[in-house]
Amino acid sequence: MDPDTFRWLLSAPGQRLLEVAEQLDDAGSLAAHERLRREAAPEHVAAALTQATLRRRAVDKLGADAARMYFTGEGLEQATRASVAAHRAARARAAMVDSVVDLGCGIGGDLVAFARTGMVVAGVDHDPLRVAVAHANLEALGLGGAVEVGDVTTMDTSPFDLAFADPARRTARGRSFDAADWSPPWPFVESLLRRDSCVKLAPGLPHDLVPEDVEAEWVSDRGGVKEAVLWSGRLATTPRRATVIGERGLATLTTDDLPVDDPPVGDPAAYLLEPDGAVIRAGLVGAVAALSGGHLVDPHIAWVTSDSSLPTPYARTYRVLEEVPYREKPLRAALRERRIGALAIKTRGVSVTPEQLRPRLALRGEEQATLVLTRVAGKGRAYLVEAP
Repeated sequence: MDPDTFRWLLSAPGQRLLEVAEQLDDAGSLAAHERLRREAAPEHVAAALTQATLRRRAVDKLGADAARMYFTGEGLEQATRASVAAHRAARARAAMVDSVVDLGCGIGGDLVAFARTGMVVAGVDHDPLRVAVAHANLEALGLGGAVEVGDVTTMDTSPFDLAFADPARRTARGRSFDAADWSPPWPFVESLLRRDSCVKLAPGLPHDLVPEDVEAEWVSDRGGVKEAVLWSGRLATTPRRATVIGERGLATLTTDDLPVDDPPVGDPAAYLLEPDGAVIRAGLVGAVAALSGGHLVDPHIAWVTSDSSLPTPYARTYRVLEEVPYREKPLRAALRERRIGALAIKTRGVSVTPEQLRPRLALRGEEQATLVLTRVAGKGRAYLVEAP
């Protein structure tokens, strides 16, 4: 879709066609194309059907807003989940940020989140189509803001309280984890971090890439780690942070929660705690051990164990039922003896692939179980566990 086709889609005829496309159950099918071809040009039909499909796909990320927003396929893929964007915007607003410039605004998902807090927002992107879509999304949701085509690396960001950037990490070869491939490039990001700024990056961000005096925050939502965020200037309040967004709200751990001494290490107790991915990425497993009154099963593995089952938003808790053989042949016999036919396998610190191990176990029976394969004091151990 080009900018001219998108502008047509925003017109009255385009909106009527989009409304019809959204009512089709098979918007991506050839038959749907054929039905709408009687009403509009091929490029307009393709644009309307694509929007209908993308809006349905966007619901998981953006909720009810998806029904009113506009997308490109790439823009939707790169868009931040609404709950995560809302957290980031709320944190900026709490730091008394009144205005923000989004450098590389894409389809405007983050602009929407910032604008909803009452901030003055402006977006810049080098792609005219993305700029048009971002502007349309602000208007569709009744939000103010300016969006323009430009080179983000030459922008004067000084009029804004906060500069926000989400470097593209995809090249012609696919997704890249090399900072040298990102756009805008890493040297520009480093220069941006010398002022009050917020930079969204992939959750696999290496700790040694974080500049001094910059806070790195890992954010998870629905149990999955969604992003790493760098906060600089007056918005940096701790070296590392893990933020967990769940059904009951938001919880956050920082390096201030780490114990003074390294957490103790020992055999599994009554419960195993599997820290959230954001906690692991932020290097704050020791804080979970301290908060739960527990210890680690191995100094290099992210399993916490405790005699208590007190709920925590930072980890999933399992009751240890029994230890079973670690070696494959006696493990298979133990599972058959217990008539376990469905098995969830969790591995950490061992060179075992659940997808390869499961068929070799030749499971039979009507019982279900969860198996933990890990290392304790440097040796492989296996435990049957269950959620309390």
